[in-house]
Amino acid sequence: MKTKSNKDLYIYLSKERIDTRVKEIALQLSNEFSNECPVIIGVLNGGFMFLSDLVRLFDFDCEIDFVKANSYVGKESSGKVKLHKDVSIDINNRRVILVEDIIDSGLTIEFLYKHILSFNPKDITIVTLLLKKNIHELNFDIDFIGFETGSDFVVGYGLDLNHKYRNLDSLYGLKEKN
Repeated sequence: MKTKSNKDLYIYLSKERIDTRVKEIALQLSNEFSNECPVIIGVLNGGFMFLSDLVRLFDFDCEIDFVKANSYVGKESSGKVKLHKDVSIDINNRRVILVEDIIDSGLTIEFLYKHILSFNPKDITIVTLLLKKNIHELNFDIDFIGFETGSDFVVGYGLDLNHKYRNLDSLYGLKEKN
């Protein structure tokens, strides 16, 4: 574990469980895209670690780009999505794999899905490390889900709280302070 002792955190998902699931998803994507060169679009900032581990396991060529969008301030959704960085690769008539760290309310992924569709890709495959169980209904599928979670707020493995904890190699829950 790459963390200093922190009494406010508890292990939610270990590095080993995450690594195992990332390998499984990479194998499934490798089977699906074996004769393709899709564009992988990572959602910054939280998705960078998941994307990095995932793409290094691919058995196919790909191009990688990033978007940056968020709707959170601290632990709360602002209710609005802001796009801070857009796609820079031409994805017209290309297969796209959108890699997200967590789908919580569904607000950001819905915004990004519609936004990426506006570039006329051939198709969009959505991969997320975490999917919260009680999101609002989406009009499209989440194709690959690492783990379904409850309402716990988690940090580590790219996910943060006010820009802290991204560097942790496992996912941690936050203990409630009395």
